Amino acid sequence: MQNSELTGILLMDKPQGFTSHDVVAKLRGILHTRKIGHGGTLDPLATGVLPVFVGGATKAADFAAAQDKEYVAGFTLGYCTDTQDATGETLQTSGRRAAREDVERALAQFRGPQQQVPPMYSAVKVNGQKLYDLARKGKEVERPARDIIVHEAVLLDFDEAAQKGTLRLTVSKGTYVRTIINDLGEALGTLAVMHSLVRTRSGAYALDQCRSFDEVERAMQDGTMLQLMLPTDSLFLEHPAVQLTGEGAERIARGAVVFPRQAQGLPEQAGALCRVYHEGRFLMLGQVRELDKGGLGLFVFKNFR
Repeated sequence: MQNSELTGILLMDKPQGFTSHDVVAKLRGILHTRKIGHGGTLDPLATGVLPVFVGGATKAADFAAAQDKEYVAGFTLGYCTDTQDATGETLQTSGRRAAREDVERALAQFRGPQQQVPPMYSAVKVNGQKLYDLARKGKEVERPARDIIVHEAVLLDFDEAAQKGTLRLTVSKGTYVRTIINDLGEALGTLAVMHSLVRTRSGAYALDQCRSFDEVERAMQDGTMLQLMLPTDSLFLEHPAVQLTGEGAERIARGAVVFPRQAQGLPEQAGALCRVYHEGRFLMLGQVRELDKGGLGLFVFKNFR
């Protein structure tokens, strides 16, 4: 039986051992709806924030995937694996040891805009094939480097005796934390693997807002599921809110441009995005653009009606 009434964003604390697809599949059974998607893949080893989009909110999933993420990652120096994390097969070992100040110094070079080559064990596609499918067949192919940004890279702790430490990283879309750790090992003249990963934030959503499968199942039994879900517009709170007049709402409904007099709170900057409402209902993400005859107008950027 399909549940067509549920619409919104459910923040899940992804359990270790689950893929992001596994989480979606399990929630389809609990929520009795097929219309579910997630906003940013997490490896099975990882836990933490996984925004899940239900019903009409699935239109917003790509926006969540594009937002910055924060992680706390555990790493071990002295060996490397084929997957760049502790789940893989060991490829090499190194007896070279590092001090905390060595790690601090090497980590500094990983901050800021840079290019990163995605690992073979990843869902990135090259020539239409997922890299992990090729990797499982023992194949390695050339991967184009991608532009990423590491906004923050902080060494939280480092045990010199055990050669283990913890990083906090804030990164842009498409960044592989295990690859940063692998490359950090090389920068230290040794080897490194990621042994744990927690996504502590996805966009504005934090780990302490997340739910477990047990909580979701109880809410479905109690009829309180909607109380666990966030509205779709919660994803866009960094953008200003615009209230449409009745005339403005009518124009938007037929795809016409809305003029400033029909949109209270319209930003006065071309290119600006905004949350658009009519009579308290979230309609769309709008964009301010210059009009051919001068002045500014509001256009549909993404419709959520």
